Amino acid sequence: MKLYKKAILPLGFQANGISAGIKRSGKPDLALFYSGLPANAACLFTSNKIQAAPIIITKRHLKQSRYHRAIIANSGNANCFTGEQGLKDAEGISAVLSRAMHLKKESILVASTGIIARPMPFAMIKGSITRLVAGLSAEGIDKAKRAILTTDTFAKEVSVRFNYGCRRVTVCGVAKGAGMIAPDMATMLSFILTDAMVSQGALKKALAGAAGGSFNCITVDGCMSTNDTVIALANGAAGNTLIGPGSRYFAQFAKALNIVCLELAKMIIRDAEGATKFIRINVRQAKSVAQAKKAALNIANSNLFKTAIYGENNNFGRVIAAVGASGAEVSQKKMKVKISNLSKKDIDVDLSLGRGRASATVYTSDLTPEYIKINAGYN
Repeated sequence: MKLYKKAILPLGFQANGISAGIKRSGKPDLALFYSGLPANAACLFTSNKIQAAPIIITKRHLKQSRYHRAIIANSGNANCFTGEQGLKDAEGISAVLSRAMHLKKESILVASTGIIARPMPFAMIKGSITRLVAGLSAEGIDKAKRAILTTDTFAKEVSVRFNYGCRRVTVCGVAKGAGMIAPDMATMLSFILTDAMVSQGALKKALAGAAGGSFNCITVDGCMSTNDTVIALANGAAGNTLIGPGSRYFAQFAKALNIVCLELAKMIIRDAEGATKFIRINVRQAKSVAQAKKAALNIANSNLFKTAIYGENNNFGRVIAAVGASGAEVSQKKMKVKISNLSKKDIDVDLSLGRGRASATVYTSDLTPEYIKINAGYN
């Protein structure tokens, strides 16, 4: 299994990204990912009770079509809290694209990210579809990965390749996210493409497991957005024997997906708004995995802890207080805390609760004046 720190489109996929004029800056803001073959889809969405129009439409299309062919995503406008018109716009985007590509509307999945509660510039997107489709290519992933960014400073991309008998399988992932990052899920979009022949059940199972240890184990500010979406498409172009949930090759595919998701999640933390530190919080000897994760997240979301790390202040009392406030069971006699060298960019916080054998790892960043500056002016 080989890891590539770049996006390599799997067989049968094409992509493109353009500027449709959604962003005032003129930067790319409209992306398209297309499979020449019908693909199985697995999706995960924010658990926020307010969900953006594209999520509602994508959920509808997942129910209406067995296979899916394309993902269209825009940045610069979240199309959230936009009422009935927002739903019409999200559905309309898929309808315009379906006509341009001669696809079923229900085979198209939609995603958006950007500012909430602003009307969607539907006319701009509609007028850009022909150009977007015309530019599709196997090399277009480099344009697509940039068109989904908002406050990101770099594109998140990774690929994994492994041999399945005499067949080579590729799993490619791109993502955006830098702020409003919290589990279940964060202000992030992630699109994962694979040419593996994998059943929908196996794809769903693998994606849920991968996200559990990656996208749902990162936090920048503890704030959950309304648009968070992870979409995985598997088109089977590699020609391997079908991978089912109980297949002996399922573990190999799941491992590749785990690597892709975790690498993307770590990149989101490394690009966290205003961050100067990448922090890994390892909680061990907890009574359960849920309690270990609960304790780790409470530390990761503590402003006192995060500002102490920014100031390179080894005040482990911030860690102790956060653990106690989390509600996780802890033995004060057996509890141990260790924080690595704070002058480094990568920081490890190792914590033993002394109550069991379970463990969990959460990734976060420090809290800096730059984060405040970015979000004070974000609209």
